[in-house]
Amino acid sequence: MKFSEYHIIPEIKQSLEESGFKRPTDIQFKAIPNILNGEDVLAIAQTGTGKTAAFAIPLLHLVSKAGVGQGIRAIVMVPTHELAIQITEVFNTIGKYTDVRTLGIFGGVDQDPQIEALLDGVDIVVATPGRLFDLASQRYIHLRDVRALVLDEADLMLDLGFYKDIEDLIKYLPRRRQTLFFSATINEKIKKLAYSLVNSSAIRIQISPKDPVSKNVTHSVMFVNMDDKRFFLERIVNENPGARILVFVRTKVRAERVHEAMKRVKIDSLTMHGGKDQDSRLEVMSAFKSGDVKLLIATDVSARGVDIANVDYVINYDLPEVAENYVHRVGRTGRGNHKGVAVSFCSPEERPVLEEIEAFMDKKIQVLEMKKADYSETLALTADVSDDWRKLIRDAEQEDKNYKGKKNKRK
Repeated sequence: MKFSEYHIIPEIKQSLEESGFKRPTDIQFKAIPNILNGEDVLAIAQTGTGKTAAFAIPLLHLVSKAGVGQGIRAIVMVPTHELAIQITEVFNTIGKYTDVRTLGIFGGVDQDPQIEALLDGVDIVVATPGRLFDLASQRYIHLRDVRALVLDEADLMLDLGFYKDIEDLIKYLPRRRQTLFFSATINEKIKKLAYSLVNSSAIRIQISPKDPVSKNVTHSVMFVNMDDKRFFLERIVNENPGARILVFVRTKVRAERVHEAMKRVKIDSLTMHGGKDQDSRLEVMSAFKSGDVKLLIATDVSARGVDIANVDYVINYDLPEVAENYVHRVGRTGRGNHKGVAVSFCSPEERPVLEEIEAFMDKKIQVLEMKKADYSETLALTADVSDDWRKLIRDAEQEDKNYKGKKNKRK
């Protein structure tokens, strides 16, 4: 079935056609008709399968048909600033020929422009919990006219401690509303929250539950010593000129170290982590999205906030401490109908983490076998002429010590 055959307004069909979207993905095919019918939906689908459009398309249609300018009709709650920006862009792109006004509100930036937009009139709000409650308490956001609530990336919201915020929000929403619950992963706590929000007849949708990683992603692992990882990253970048590469590391300190290592070998890169203010993060995302800089080094704060078309490679420079985060990281590539590659660098001390990831996915990750000669060649090819090897070794040893201590504490 094509989008042109759906019972949605022509303005949405036009924008979808211009964007090159002809047929729905699996999650869109199963969710859109039910949302159009006013059903509650509980959907579990891996990252990169088109979840945002699965609720944006029908919500834009429903709000447009009901009539705009009647107050906030739908709220989409998300866990991070980056996701709020990304989802707002999707709504504005799909709804550009409609009169529906969508606003993203989030903290870390001046609230005055957001207040001004709210006073001008907004139909759909995409918000992080903190700023949503701030503006609601100041009476700039009125919840009495809300007819639909969307919780997107609900699992991350719970991880970030937003459970009580969600419960508090529900108290102020009309009891008669449509609730849409979207998540990439599910566990008992998420089930409990979901079933407390949606009605008993909610439509349950689960896409590819046995394989949380998109089939468009080819993923593999290389066994590399901790202090040699930068040389292998350098080689991947140099052997793939023009490729857009997203690198994930454990900490913001680690991100800056890798950035400096790339600078020494004349490779331009940017960093994204919780230590940057919102304006800096927006600038970084803009530069990476436009292709001005093709190497982005990030912590897990960005694992679900980067929705950039054609990210060619995701490099797990450090394996994630939580197995589920592997899914969200590699989900930044292979989105929609595009193919992607995920490569993980695994040091000897990270082997237990690799086993946790494989257990979570219920399958082995392909190992990229490497002969000693190839390994040595990679080290020899580096353009790093720094002779401060003692400092580098001390840094690496301290990083390893900190990591082992953290792993033992977590266990």
